[in-house]
Amino acid sequence: MDPHQDSGAPPGDGDGAAREIACDESGSDGENLTGGNTDVFAHAGVHVPVPEAARALREIRDRIRSPATEYKATHLLREKHRTVLEWFLAPGGPLHGAARVHLTEKSFFVVDRLAGVLLDDPGAAAELYRAVREALGAEDRRRFLSVANRLLRTRNGAEPGSSVPLFFETLDELRRTHAGTDAGPALERLAAGRGRAEAYRAGLLDGPAARIPVLNPLLPAIVATAAYWSGPGRRPVRLVHDRQNLLTPERIAWIEETARRSGVALAELRLVVARDDPRVQLADFLAGIARKAAGDALRGNGDPGLTALLRPYVDPASVWGDDRTAVALGLSVPDSSVRARG
Repeated sequence: MDPHQDSGAPPGDGDGAAREIACDESGSDGENLTGGNTDVFAHAGVHVPVPEAARALREIRDRIRSPATEYKATHLLREKHRTVLEWFLAPGGPLHGAARVHLTEKSFFVVDRLAGVLLDDPGAAAELYRAVREALGAEDRRRFLSVANRLLRTRNGAEPGSSVPLFFETLDELRRTHAGTDAGPALERLAAGRGRAEAYRAGLLDGPAARIPVLNPLLPAIVATAAYWSGPGRRPVRLVHDRQNLLTPERIAWIEETARRSGVALAELRLVVARDDPRVQLADFLAGIARKAAGDALRGNGDPGLTALLRPYVDPASVWGDDRTAVALGLSVPDSSVRARG
């Protein structure tokens, strides 16, 4: 196995030039993290020269032989193409030692951001998440996450000013129902944060939170990707990213500034059309595969073989709260998650 896979450090290039990383994502539902189509958001970065990426795409086409003009991760995930999927991820494959994927467990991300806004204590997220997961029943857990998502999202699609009362009314009900349980102390802490919630919603009317959504995982995931490839030596990196409507010039500037403020040598974030860059297409494959594999594991119907193949690619700075799947994915306990904040 490539040494960097064991150490968590990116591979070296042998010179001081900026490292160019091609990126794409999978599982984006914007700020709708509790009612969307996926449980996991994945952001992949690939460090493969263009000619090698093009050869890998040709190899995949030759092996799969689909008439589709544009291949996606779903092609590799079909059971009949299992050998292609295994070749793609295994040692000796086109990505070995040259790719990383940053995972975000969406429910944990909501709780993490809620702790940051209401408690001004991001370190409380893991404890709050465990309380919600273990002490609340499935329906109460769904209600809690839903109103928390609505409280934090920039546009909640409801009558202006309704999200704060709804959240705290629901919280009061849950506090009464689960008084004396392990969830009690965590819910009590949140109840003291109404003033912070009101200030947060007021700031959305005309403030940076309206332009830089706190609840969209793409922006911090890009910063985390740059951080991994820049490494402890702060090597300059350039990110080549598939075009996204969310990535406006203002948000790109925020990403670059946040990275630099965090000590990450992000030289540039450039948007391209995925079908015109084979490296971005490889990143799209990895992100889609990782999102599906991690989501299946989270729901308890994971593929152990695929999870094992994915494990060397998973960024240890992934935002993940579920202990059981964290172990399967090779992640540390949730307290060690690294998150980029504005």
